[in-house]
Amino acid sequence: MIPRLHFADPEYLWLLLLIPAMVAWYWYRLRHYSVPMQFSSTSVFKKTTKGWKHYFRFSLFGFRMLAIGLLILALARPQTNMNRQDISVEGIDIILATDISSTMLAEDLRPNRLEAAKEVAVEFINGRPDDRIGLVVFSGESFTQCPLTSNHALLINLYKDISFGMIDDGTAIGDGLATAVNRLKESKAKSKVIILLTDGINNMGSIDPQSAAEIAELYGIRIYTIGVGTMGTALVPVRTPVGMQYQRMEVQIDEVLLRKISALTNGKYFRATNKQKLQEVYKEIDRLEKSKIDVTEFSRKKEEFLPFVILALILLSLEFIIRFAVLKLVP
Repeated sequence: MIPRLHFADPEYLWLLLLIPAMVAWYWYRLRHYSVPMQFSSTSVFKKTTKGWKHYFRFSLFGFRMLAIGLLILALARPQTNMNRQDISVEGIDIILATDISSTMLAEDLRPNRLEAAKEVAVEFINGRPDDRIGLVVFSGESFTQCPLTSNHALLINLYKDISFGMIDDGTAIGDGLATAVNRLKESKAKSKVIILLTDGINNMGSIDPQSAAEIAELYGIRIYTIGVGTMGTALVPVRTPVGMQYQRMEVQIDEVLLRKISALTNGKYFRATNKQKLQEVYKEIDRLEKSKIDVTEFSRKKEEFLPFVILALILLSLEFIIRFAVLKLVP
């Protein structure tokens, strides 16, 4: 905390302009008001040298000018302002629940839905340094890929590692949601959020999605749901006896269910039909879920004129002592 010097009455600083005027007048008098003296010959002075007193007498005027300058500064009331700002950041606990079923390999989002979702989610994570974020993945079942953590570098690496085939295929939205709720229920954060991203209809799992949402509501968890996929049909990779082939399949997203889940927990449902729309969805969620910042400001002013006055008095005292004790000039 560095003190800053300022003047309470800065208008008095204009008086400092008197100092160069006084210096100019002193120099003018020195040059033009010398007392004339007549000598029959000046040869006697040619061998004389000017002593230190001759030059030191100019210091008297210098001391006086410095003293006047310091008194003017004191008159302007110099003050130091001690400022302190205490900032406390209240982060948000967020679980990203991401569908990794086979339909997430559809290429209506480039390069495919899953990779596009990963890229956009990484941008979202990088933009929230003060939050704890975790990752749950689901398809036919669900598991926690990364618990709540503030180590976002670790989280991003684990997010990039997820892929189709890690668990049985299918779409168990209820299980994925329940796993996410389980990770947040013990959280002490005042704001707890689940961002659930899927491209299908709940067709597997042991937990009903609406029941999982009701449990989330009990724990004060807000759920944002994202349906990802174009309108109509999309090319989806399908395993066949001759290998992986692409087939055009109808995009089916249970928007009614996703809207109900979000509404039940005071969240919101979004539809992302392309990667740009998905980026816009995450940006809107980012705006809706801003971390709370408490700022406490402290300010204290201290008068600092006394050192200027003391130094000015010391300089005036030195001038007096030198004038009448050292140089022994008669006023």
